[in-house]
Amino acid sequence: MKCPICRQPAHPDFKPFCSKRCADVDLGKWMTDSYAIPGEPADVAEENPPGDEDR
Repeated sequence: MKCPICRQPAHPDFKPFCSKRCADVDLGKWMTDSYAIPGEPADVAEENPPGDEDR
């Protein structure tokens, strides 16, 4: 398995990453919204919660 950040071989202590540095780079991307899971914007989903049709 290769590190998804730098493509070096993964290290068992940091799997799937090769180092703590690459793991931290990945975490930083999640925290700055560089990665995103596709879907409705959160504010739209909060306006129409599932099961709210009967109220």
